[in-house]
Amino acid sequence: MKWNLPNILTLARLIAAPMVAVMFLYFTRPYADWFALILFVSAAVTDWFDGYLARAWKQETKLGAMLDPIADKAMVVIALMVIIGFSSWSPWLVLPATVILFREVFVSGLREYLGDVAGTLKVTQLAKWKTTLQMIAIAVLFSQGVFEHYLGMSVFGMDDAMISAILDGREEDVLGLWWKLAGMNWAGQAGLWLLWLAATLTAITGVDYFMKALPHLKEPR
Repeated sequence: MKWNLPNILTLARLIAAPMVAVMFLYFTRPYADWFALILFVSAAVTDWFDGYLARAWKQETKLGAMLDPIADKAMVVIALMVIIGFSSWSPWLVLPATVILFREVFVSGLREYLGDVAGTLKVTQLAKWKTTLQMIAIAVLFSQGVFEHYLGMSVFGMDDAMISAILDGREEDVLGLWWKLAGMNWAGQAGLWLLWLAATLTAITGVDYFMKALPHLKEPR
């Protein structure tokens, strides 16, 4: 095994994946949301850097090729698990997440079955966009949790009448309820749209991979 900076970055991303979930075990919200968001975004950025550096420095290795897709899938799967676990289990969130999780498990199993043949099925540009979109959607959904809990902290102790008066402009918005509510709603809607788009690309790339693998799955006559 050859350890270089691209491989170290990939390994760091793999280690960061479960740490996103650990943040919610040892920190209260919204600090857990902040730490998880920063950790996830930082790890996602390394996904671009490790590949770029490996190609630029001609340091592509079998170890990196093996760890990179595992790290990507671990980040996405664990982050989605955390988001769903702390959500209201809305079907609009659960359904695209299920599509993404199913595709990742299915393709991983298919790659394992194909063995050495899997290496000949190159990752498409659409698949790279799929991964990028998944990570952006997840980051936006994590940011929703930040807005939501700062809003909850701001309205603590207020009755519905006071909250309505502030949001309607009849009372001064000293605590910034309006922008916190707007941020929460925007992040929630944008995150869902991005996740559905990511799920669509995920399904398309999954079918594409299966069709390319199909000739290798036929029984000999």
